Amino acid sequence: MDLELYTPDDKFVMKLASDEALLGSYPIDDGCRIHVIDRSGAQLGEYEDVSKVEKFQIPDAEYEKRTDSARSFLKRNKLGQYNEEETVKKEAEQKQKLVEEKALTEAIPVGSRCEVRVAGQPNKRGMVMYAGLAEFKPGYWIGIKYDEPMGKHDGSVGGKRYFECQPKYGAFVKPQHVVVGDFPEEEDYGLDDEM
Repeated sequence: MDLELYTPDDKFVMKLASDEALLGSYPIDDGCRIHVIDRSGAQLGEYEDVSKVEKFQIPDAEYEKRTDSARSFLKRNKLGQYNEEETVKKEAEQKQKLVEEKALTEAIPVGSRCEVRVAGQPNKRGMVMYAGLAEFKPGYWIGIKYDEPMGKHDGSVGGKRYFECQPKYGAFVKPQHVVVGDFPEEEDYGLDDEM
């Protein structure tokens, strides 16, 4: 790699030649720039695609026999997926959460007016357009068409259409954040039109 020093008006000053010298030992004034010339032969972007990098892989059966591996440590200490009690407990909690979400979802009829109340966000009013399981994430979801463009999509997520609405009016929220009730659309009193 070669380094060249240029003045603020792009006039060549000198080549910074010594590999041992610190950059601060050269007379570099404010506004000067250092131009780097890469002579390594590397191509731009050559090391960005890691799929081209040859990786060392050990066969699974051989790795299983090793006693100095991360897997053997986890097994020995019954951690992560090798902790059967914790795994069973987490699965039971997930099933219970799904049952609770299903019950909440069934109590939210499609076509109802609602208000979405998420901590740390302003309350948003809209209409329930979808209630049920979705492909984009596990669990039960409520599809909302907001009264104002406060959403993220037009009723489709990941190429699948769940309901129809204008762009930026649609959102999916967990059922525990949806309150169904008499929430009329907020009226526009024409305050933006004229003074």
